Amino acid sequence: MDQAEPHLLVADDDDRFRDLLRRYLVDHGFRVTTAGDAAEARAKLASIAFDLLVLDIMMPGETGLSLTASLRTESRIPILLLTAMAEPEDRINGLESGADDYLTKPFEPRELVLRIRNILQRVPQPTAGGKELRFGACRLDLARSGLFRGNEPVHLTAAELALLLALARRVGEPVTREALSEEAQFSGNVRTVDVQVTRLRRKLERDPKFPLFLQTVRGVGYVLKPG
Repeated sequence: MDQAEPHLLVADDDDRFRDLLRRYLVDHGFRVTTAGDAAEARAKLASIAFDLLVLDIMMPGETGLSLTASLRTESRIPILLLTAMAEPEDRINGLESGADDYLTKPFEPRELVLRIRNILQRVPQPTAGGKELRFGACRLDLARSGLFRGNEPVHLTAAELALLLALARRVGEPVTREALSEEAQFSGNVRTVDVQVTRLRRKLERDPKFPLFLQTVRGVGYVLKPG
């Protein structure tokens, strides 16, 4: 699967609706993780970097509206709210809470896809310094999803590239092995992450035994530090 596909978190307490939405969005070019309520959404947000959130307002416990307002105190991640409430005041409340858009149920799934894509086009990608990251003599071209030494491409396997891009989405932040395994879509044991890190360091670092750029964070996972 293309690692450039936007990764969405869909939170809705209706199991059937949530699964239908997940399948539809996957079919239209998105990676999708789901949550049944705000608490589960918060847990996944703590370990995975998402490109956009789709939140139902009326969830048991903390509402999507409350979750949106809370997230806005610490993050600018794009948020699209879903709700069965169609009054203008409800829409205003949703936007005032910090949501980027608001869609009333029932809706045409194609409209949801268009709204998501429109939001993503308006939001600058969270990268350090623009469209590339530098690691000594190497640079990661984010627009082309490739690693280069000078003008020469550095061959990366699909797994190595997936891992590097997953780290680049949260550059400078420690990321757990579990989160990297899910974002890079590795199957099997999370130790696969360690194996790919070792291989990636051989191509990225001057001395892989003493890494400057792809560092281990003891008890957590790994962090990518350009320089």
